[in-house]
Order: sequence, then structure tokens, then C-alpha cells
Amino acid sequence: MIIAVPAESQSLDSPICQSFGRAPFYCIYDSETERSRFIENTAVKASGGAGVEAAQLLADQGVHILITYRLGEHAARILNAADAQILKAVDLSIADNIASWKERALNALDEIHSGYHHG
Repeated sequence: MIIAVPAESQSLDSPICQSFGRAPFYCIYDSETERSRFIENTAVKASGGAGVEAAQLLADQGVHILITYRLGEHAARILNAADAQILKAVDLSIADNIASWKERALNALDEIHSGYHHG
């Protein structure tokens, strides 16, 4: 399984970024190899639609699971179309959230917001 987590910095000890679409980085963790890497979020400076662009970036990475605090409905739609499961992050590090996933201790993210629209 390929797992993505929005990250404040390029470290497994990093806290999870509160903003999915504006996260500076994403941790991409492969549960088969138990290796992680970080990619830059190319959508971070988008004037609008950052969540949608970020969701497509992760879909293009073949992500099966996203662990995040919150997500907009348009980004969720893209990830759902890519058959990615969306899980609610716990207030710990990236490594701790991955460990919680391994223990099946994370719940589905069931509160998808309408997104932040700037007019």
C-alpha cells in the first residue's frame, strides 16, 4: 500500500500539516518496502484549487491511503475516483500515524468540508 501524509517538513518526526492542499510536502510511505520519501507539493502556491491539484498529485503517485486532518469535497472526489481511502489523522508525528495505521487504529475521515473558495 502507498500511504500519503501531508507534512510540515521532510522528516518522519514532523507533525502532520493542518492544511492538506497547502502542505509544503507529502510523505509517501510504501508499506511493502517500509520505505518513505518526501515530495514537494507543487500546488502549495496556487492562487486557488490547491487541494484539487494536491489530490491529483497524490493520485498520480498511486496513493491508496491518505492520512489527513481535513479535506475538501473536490479533493476527496479526486481521491475517491482513484480508489484511495481517506483516514483521519491523530495529533502525533507522521511516523506515529503510520504506526497507528499498521495497528488499524485510524478511523475514516467522515467530515469532508466544502472547500475554501476565494472569490
